[in-house]
Amino acid sequence: MGANLFFGAFNVTEYLPDYLIQGERARLFPVLSVTSHEGRATSVLLSCIARIHEFGAVLLSDLGQRIGSRAQVDAYTEIVLKKDKAGSGDRPDGLLVVRVGKREWRVLIEAKIGNATVRAEQVERYRVLAKEVGIDCVLTISNQFATTPNRHPDPEIRKSKSKVPVFHWSWMHVLTAADLLLSQGEVADPDQEVLLNELRRFLSHESTGVKGFTRMPKAWSDLNKLVSTGGVIPQKSEEALEVVGAWHQETRDLTLILSRLTETFVTERMPKKHMRDPCLRQKAELARLRETYALESEIVIPDAAAPLRISCDLRRRTIDVGLQLRAPDDRRSTKARVNWLLRQLSGEVPEDTFVRLLWPGTSEATIHSVSALKENVDLASEGKEHLTVHSFEVFLSRRIGARFAQQVNFISDLEQFVPDFYRTVGSKLVAWKKKPPKIKDETGPADVSTDAISLEAEAF
Repeated sequence: MGANLFFGAFNVTEYLPDYLIQGERARLFPVLSVTSHEGRATSVLLSCIARIHEFGAVLLSDLGQRIGSRAQVDAYTEIVLKKDKAGSGDRPDGLLVVRVGKREWRVLIEAKIGNATVRAEQVERYRVLAKEVGIDCVLTISNQFATTPNRHPDPEIRKSKSKVPVFHWSWMHVLTAADLLLSQGEVADPDQEVLLNELRRFLSHESTGVKGFTRMPKAWSDLNKLVSTGGVIPQKSEEALEVVGAWHQETRDLTLILSRLTETFVTERMPKKHMRDPCLRQKAELARLRETYALESEIVIPDAAAPLRISCDLRRRTIDVGLQLRAPDDRRSTKARVNWLLRQLSGEVPEDTFVRLLWPGTSEATIHSVSALKENVDLASEGKEHLTVHSFEVFLSRRIGARFAQQVNFISDLEQFVPDFYRTVGSKLVAWKKKPPKIKDETGPADVSTDAISLEAEAF
């Protein structure tokens, strides 16, 4: 192996910041107790961030840092800070220092593994320490999910009045970043590519403690019981709030799963105001849950025909996933437009795949299974002979009964159905695009003078 395996594209030095009493260089192969899962995972991760240029650049861009070839990155674990006015005795899990010329940027790191969660009071103490020694921000890493790295999953941390920013990565976010870089061939140095693949292998092993969102909270089962008995979800229902929060974690996990499967950066579609304010998003989606008894989300896959729409209906106990397409304007009849869609759905599609046809004005939508339309396309026009369909919703609707209310099975079914629908249906569909206009065919040069236009108008 070449020297780059150990030193990477960044300049790694033995410099120890003057605000540290103690700091161990982050190691690829840390010598720690076998029970120190957090310390081991943190050391390996920070070492890779410092040594693999593309990996460090992608992750640190989440924290607002642009990492160029002149950047120097140092990573430390088991640190002890010189100043600690509060006398907390806290030892943050790590420290990252980025230097570009004379400019230095620093981040304290607290990592949790397995089922352990970040504690708000501990993070608040780290904020105090960071301010005392001039550290720019705090980063937490755990199996908790965040919609974006600057929107922490813990509401107490978000509500703090401290001016020291706190960012958050889920371990699955880190693993997905590594996976995408490798699948897209983005790591230039062969030795660093091998190293990043080893990190991927390490983080994906079950013994490491890295995991996705695997179960809904107990409140999910309680809420389903309430709805199944005809109950109304209270306006200030703690169970409903907990369910909405869990749903946000699951939809984030779904984007990471689809990112790895499609080898692209998949995102969740939402209003900008909801991205800026998770509390506002939670309130809006709680109101929608109370009104529709459904959890909903839209997921954007790059270059797909349309965003994937996911709806989980608590009354019907169904999971629906689909997308909406505009019907082609260059086909005049409903039959021709439906045939355009069906040609894209050649081959096998799941039996419970349907097409909802959307009609002009106030005319109600109609629904037919894909298999029924393939057998008799004229079904689409029945009772709507005087209208022409303008849009299609192609969707899978699967009723899962008792499994829907179960904390683990609901998640496992959802994470199976969504990728399967995109693989068998969504990835086959292409959005219709209007053809570019052509210059009208004439024997000589086109006369576009005002006189010619006037003569043409008189002859009309």
